[in-house]
Amino acid sequence: HPIIQEVRGVGLMIAVEMKDFKTVKAVIDTCIENGLITDWFLFCDNALRIAPPLVITLDEIKMACNILLQAMDKVYKN
Repeated sequence: HPIIQEVRGVGLMIAVEMKDFKTVKAVIDTCIENGLITDWFLFCDNALRIAPPLVITLDEIKMACNILLQAMDKVYKN
């Protein structure tokens, strides 16, 4: 997605870096409104944290990715 600057991770723990905290916060707020709980890192407030449970299903992953993509699209357009 155009607002993503970098993706880092180990296993299922992923950081999605964006240009600034304002962008990350807008994406997080939209995700939460749509049922996806996520947060930023205290030591890196321009990165969104993705840390799903190890028992996550493929359907849940697809649903979370769709919510995240829609949130990023909304923030990118505004």
